[in-house]
This record gives sequence, structure tokens and C-alpha cells, in this order.
Amino acid sequence: MPSRPDPTAGQLIMPSTAPTAGGVRLREFRATDAVMVQELSTDRYVPMTGSLDFKASLEQALAYIDRQHHRLTSGAGFSFCVADAQTDEPLGQAGLWLRELAAGRASAGYAIAPSARGRRRGAEALAAITTFGWSLDRLHRIELYIEPWNLASQRTAERAGYQREGLLRRHREIGVAASTCSCTQRPGRNAHETLINKLGSCRRREGLRRGSGPGLYWEVGVW
Repeated sequence: MPSRPDPTAGQLIMPSTAPTAGGVRLREFRATDAVMVQELSTDRYVPMTGSLDFKASLEQALAYIDRQHHRLTSGAGFSFCVADAQTDEPLGQAGLWLRELAAGRASAGYAIAPSARGRRRGAEALAAITTFGWSLDRLHRIELYIEPWNLASQRTAERAGYQREGLLRRHREIGVAASTCSCTQRPGRNAHETLINKLGSCRRREGLRRGSGPGLYWEVGVW
């Protein structure tokens, strides 16, 4: 059996096969995705959680796309464009961040353009990025951070197979809010099928991470 890719061994590279789930696939950003990025920037929440400018100009959207490419070359993690699996229409962004990979942890995030919402594309993107994460060597835990007031994102996490576990107080400041949810998932057999069809997931409680302060802490084990 071939070994899993080890992202600590050198520069990160995009997977040869695009991660997919449901009706979406994750691919590299292109300059032609700039119009979608501009639409994404009209959501006031999105610029608060990343480097995208609010109501970005075309130039700012293209600069954002360039930064997503740099995430890979710098080793920060993988930033994918969420695209329609059939038409390749850009729908949003999904990322897997590897700052804490030495400890076996990574964090995931996603953002779906307003016009593409309401079709569970966020849950599908989250399922795809999570399943891709389990292909990386040394990774045994993936975390999501969701503010307690963000009920839509909490529902999306649940649709992707996550379960709420607890609260991390004053974990990270988003705008004027200081509480953040943390969600985690562990690898398991048939993780992709389990996420999409919500089959065979079990909860492994580990409690709150000490020193993290008050957000919500979620964890799922797939078996």
C-alpha cells in the first residue's frame, strides 16, 4: 500500500485528483474566478475572517486569488476554489490550514458566494475538504471554528457530519464578537461516504482544550 502524502516533507502541491463531494469539486483558483470572489466580498462577514477586502474591486479580487496560490507555496495550507462538479462554475472557497500539523491538527474553513447558497454547497465543500485532509500523513484532527451566533454555519457543520461538543470563550475576535466555535473530526474508514450520507458517525468527547479561553467545540469520529 503506498504511503500517504506527507505535507511536512517539502512544498505543498495540489492533489492530482480534485476532491469532490455531492455536486462540488475543489480545484485551484483561476483569474476567471475573480467575479465570484467579488460577489463573495459583498458578505460583510467573509472579509472579517480572511484577507478578502469588503466589496473588492476586480484588482483586489485578483490579488486575493494570488494570495490563495501563495498559501500553497508558503506551506500555510491548501486553498481551493469550490466549483460546480458538472459545469465548473466557481461557487466559493474552501481551505485546509496546517499551522499546527506538527501536533497532528489542521483547521478547515469555507465560504460560499451568496448566489450559490441554499443548496447545501457549503456542507458538500466541507465534506470534500475534510476527506481530502485524511489523505495527509500525520494529520489526525481537523478543526472548524464557528461563532455561537452563526447558526447557519452550525447547521452546515451538522450536515457534513459534525457534532457540537462545547464552547471556547474569547477564542478569537470576529468583528465585535469574541467567542468562537471549534469543531473537530477524526479520520476513519469510508469517511467520504459517511460524511455525504450521514452514516455511521460516533462522537469521541475530549473536553475543552485548556487555555483556549470562551466558541463551541465540536468533534466527530467516523467508523
